[in-house]
Amino acid sequence: MTILFAASEIAPLASTGGLGETVASLPRVVSAQGHDAAVALPGYPALLENAEPLEVEFDVIVGDKTLHASIYDRTLPDGTQLLLVRNDALFERAGLCCDPKNNEPFPDNAERFIFFSKAVVELAKRMDPTPAVVHAHDWQTALVPVLIREQALPIRTVLTLHNVAFQGDFWGVDFQLTNLPQHWMSPSGLEFFGSMNLLKGGILAADALTTVSKRYREEILNSPQGCGLEGTLRSRAGNLISVPIGVDPARWSPSRPDAAANLAAAFSAEDPTGKTKCRAALLEEAGLTPDAEAPVFVMLGRLADQKGFDLLLPLVPQILSTDARLIIAGDGDALLHRELLIACRRHPKKLAFLHAWQPGFPQRLMAGGDILLMPSHFEPGGLAPLHALAYGTVPVAHAVGGLADNLTNFVPAECSGNSLLYYRDKEEALLNAIVRGKLLFRDKPVWNRLVQNALASKFPWEKAAAALDSLYHRIVSPA
Repeated sequence: MTILFAASEIAPLASTGGLGETVASLPRVVSAQGHDAAVALPGYPALLENAEPLEVEFDVIVGDKTLHASIYDRTLPDGTQLLLVRNDALFERAGLCCDPKNNEPFPDNAERFIFFSKAVVELAKRMDPTPAVVHAHDWQTALVPVLIREQALPIRTVLTLHNVAFQGDFWGVDFQLTNLPQHWMSPSGLEFFGSMNLLKGGILAADALTTVSKRYREEILNSPQGCGLEGTLRSRAGNLISVPIGVDPARWSPSRPDAAANLAAAFSAEDPTGKTKCRAALLEEAGLTPDAEAPVFVMLGRLADQKGFDLLLPLVPQILSTDARLIIAGDGDALLHRELLIACRRHPKKLAFLHAWQPGFPQRLMAGGDILLMPSHFEPGGLAPLHALAYGTVPVAHAVGGLADNLTNFVPAECSGNSLLYYRDKEEALLNAIVRGKLLFRDKPVWNRLVQNALASKFPWEKAAAALDSLYHRIVSPA
């Protein structure tokens, strides 16, 4: 059947995290199940490069405005087809959802993504054959199931909840941008304590809902992880399933030539020696003093409260006190950005913070690190530790959400496990796990076994493809 994915980002061309990584992989693995898959995305400048205009143009009514949409086509090297909705006034910007100058959401995000969602539906109506399923992702496209239900189109919808904390919650007056009948602005629709909540509408309207881990599915049915939508989610619990995330070896592998091209050396579980060269190259790139006996801690992700920086930052002096190194890469909250820069001035040879980087740097970070810090208060899926494991970098992680699903605690006596987990969301528990990592790092035979366990961990996307194939058939042809 024909599947149209609708999303706001895709890695590595236009992405801020796990959503983009997932959207980059799913169309390819779903196509391998025999489906004809394409991805509808906003026409960001980075995506429009090498794209060709199609003879598909139409106007979209957004509130009292008439906005024009032009559809562009681009095929990625792996064969994934992108259908890009071009409107330069809305999407020709430096950031995706946030202004990189101040890390604040664009003030017209409601208009931008309501327009995009409407354009996706209009595109689906013009496709031949018509998609059997439109698979939307997160709040940016959560209006798509609402629009398809309102128009009674012969299309089934799936909405994946990558992170319920981000809901597309806007002033109630922005509801007029949807041009929907007023009954949709009610407790049984998009209304949420007087505001318009796009994610809530999508949860109620989609034929099926998915999350990115089993544990996260259970967590969001209750407070606090439901973030106010737990009641809405419980009302759809029978239509909510988990679909496991995976790792794309074409982009995240230290041994495959195509994935390891920008590393200082290739390596594998069978021959991990090249990781030492990657480690030295990373320290040089980050401007830190090399020390073969000091573990290199790394952290990659958004600067946000969710990621546990409130626990980590007070521990930085203790982490670095025994001559460890710490490299943090991410962007987001301006206050955290400033605090990290201050910490770097205090520890100029041991701590590096990068808020922007060149393509391929996340792979070099994972290849050169020894320990990945993942102190998230909650984590729906957690792709960063899976990428770290692919490069033999051991996660120190809070056992929550997808982290608890995908990581196993290392037991030295059995030489089993691939991570160092802690179970209380407290600063002391995080510090104990970090100290444990430092001590294991000194015991080279044991540490080398842990690294080999990490490198041997596999998370194939094919499991997700099989689960989605079953889901698509079930909602298109219900028994």
